[in-house]
Amino acid sequence: MKGILSSPGDYVHFKSLVPVQKITIGAKQWKYYDFGPKTVSPLVCIPGIAGNADVYYKQIMCLSMKGYRVISIDIPCVWNYHEWVHAFEKFLDTINIYYVHLYGTSLGGFLAQLFAQHRPRRVKSLVLSNTFLETHKFSASMPWAPVLSWTPSFLLKRYILSGIRDGPHEPFIADSIDFVVGQVERLSVEDLSSRLTLNANAVAVTRLLLSDSFITLMDTNDYCAIPQQLKDQVTERYLGARRAILKTGGDFPFLSRSDEVNLHLQLHLRHVGVEPNPGSLQDISKNGNAGNSANETNGGGGFDDPQEDRGSLGHDDCDETDQSEPSGSGSSKLDEQLLSNVRLYLMKLETTPLLVHAPTLFLALHLYFATLCILWKPLMVV
Repeated sequence: MKGILSSPGDYVHFKSLVPVQKITIGAKQWKYYDFGPKTVSPLVCIPGIAGNADVYYKQIMCLSMKGYRVISIDIPCVWNYHEWVHAFEKFLDTINIYYVHLYGTSLGGFLAQLFAQHRPRRVKSLVLSNTFLETHKFSASMPWAPVLSWTPSFLLKRYILSGIRDGPHEPFIADSIDFVVGQVERLSVEDLSSRLTLNANAVAVTRLLLSDSFITLMDTNDYCAIPQQLKDQVTERYLGARRAILKTGGDFPFLSRSDEVNLHLQLHLRHVGVEPNPGSLQDISKNGNAGNSANETNGGGGFDDPQEDRGSLGHDDCDETDQSEPSGSGSSKLDEQLLSNVRLYLMKLETTPLLVHAPTLFLALHLYFATLCILWKPLMVV
């Protein structure tokens, strides 16, 4: 019987379990994954230039197993940041989600900040990884940006992949690069040119109304395509943000260091008051689905959608938010639930042959040690 525990971290298993969803909103087509309990405020993952919705499959599998709802999206063909803000807002409206927590890497982190800037009432927290505050440096290095839409696909792919460091890599980083290169090969010329155009537009993020205490900065200390100077600007802007430093991981730590990234994401969600629904794990194992069906176009997020908070892009800068400090309430309850899940797995193993459930034993031990790390509060540098 195939369940969520049978092959953790395996992409083929992920594709067999989580349905890809596609909806058309106006002239924009959205491809995304939506997995996890609908009663939980979602974490929306936004990829960089070289990524798509599939690159976050390890976050989807891990966090949904812990009772969180994760939505991973492809960036649609948008050609400027005003178009991005309006398109993303319409996407959230269509799947009936109002409040979101955003996790963005590289260009995705920049897009997350812009959406938080122009739609402050809709963004409850941010996780930013290897990202930047402004694109002037990229704009200066791409004088040929006006002809991007006429550039052949193979040249665009070569330009994007040239940003990945050559040379020998440790196995996990090498695997992450291979996976992303495979995803880049599947991107259309319109996707490639629109993302590079976004990256080349000279735009800067202004001050956010979101409190720094609702922001986590997750960066890698080894090589990254984003210049260190730009990453330092993000750190200086959000001085009160929580820091999650990964010693290694390269450009794609969500793949190469997925255990650490998933742990920091869970700590962030707990810190900002998102309560998981671990009881949904049993339903996922039995039914093989905790998100929308592939045929659904409206997700039914279960959140209120107050119309009075809507506004044009030009007036959102005047919005005021009532941000309270994140509370640690409910942490002990979640800790007990996590430990209870581990005990449940171990009790299940006592009544079944070891060889039959070797993968389950491995995951139980992994979840046990991950739980100990979660309970060790000093892990994340504040």
